[in-house]
Amino acid sequence: MKQPICAYHQDKFKDWVAELVCGHYQHIRHNPPWIERPWVMTQSGRVAKLGHCLECKKCNEGVSRDWG
Repeated sequence: MKQPICAYHQDKFKDWVAELVCGHYQHIRHNPPWIERPWVMTQSGRVAKLGHCLECKKCNEGVSRDWG
């Protein structure tokens, strides 16, 4: 199920995590050549992706919210 990004935070390893409207968290990494997300590396890139939808596997599996 696709869910929009509403905010971000960094985990204890300083990796970026998207907070989705559904209440789930999803790591968003730029890890070439497997994952191409250069926008995650800058504040302006992350802000530009607010509202962008990501596939939420936790919603598909009926997992409880990660927050709120």
